[in-house]
Amino acid sequence: MLWAAGVAASPAAAWLNAARDAAGRIRVGPDLRVAGLVNTFSIGDTSLSTAWLGKAVPGLAPAAKQGGAYVAQVIRAEIEGRRAGAPFRYRHRGSLATIGRKAAVADFGFVRLWGAPAWWLWGLIHVGFLVGARNRASTLLNWFWAYLTFGGSARLTSLDDAAEAMRGDAEVLPVISR
Repeated sequence: MLWAAGVAASPAAAWLNAARDAAGRIRVGPDLRVAGLVNTFSIGDTSLSTAWLGKAVPGLAPAAKQGGAYVAQVIRAEIEGRRAGAPFRYRHRGSLATIGRKAAVADFGFVRLWGAPAWWLWGLIHVGFLVGARNRASTLLNWFWAYLTFGGSARLTSLDDAAEAMRGDAEVLPVISR
């Protein structure tokens, strides 16, 4: 079995006229700042940081979350007139990916799973990270229905839903469409 996915960096490096690598990622310093730009940080898969034991931080959601939390601490320290502290360091806690119906891979270094056990683990962890009981219940119900009906559904939130949520008029939930 072969699974392959590709990603491309956003054009942010070109917008900012910032130094970039061959993939187009913005080269950032140890504190995730963009060199030569005041108060400008770059995190996630649009940036190149060597904060993973000297290697490039992977373009994964957990890496972006850790980078965002770090940058928030740096900004807060600066606002409060404190020194920011240690450089950013990415901590890899493992990888999970679904690759089909009742098929996934999980690699936590000390534990490696594949097939149905990894698929169930992926589902449990994914639901565990959702905010709110309503979102968890809705997601579980949608997944259960898609599983029973062999549905290949896309989970979409429209721009109208997002705009409404930002105004505080509604709660955004995944919308299932076929």
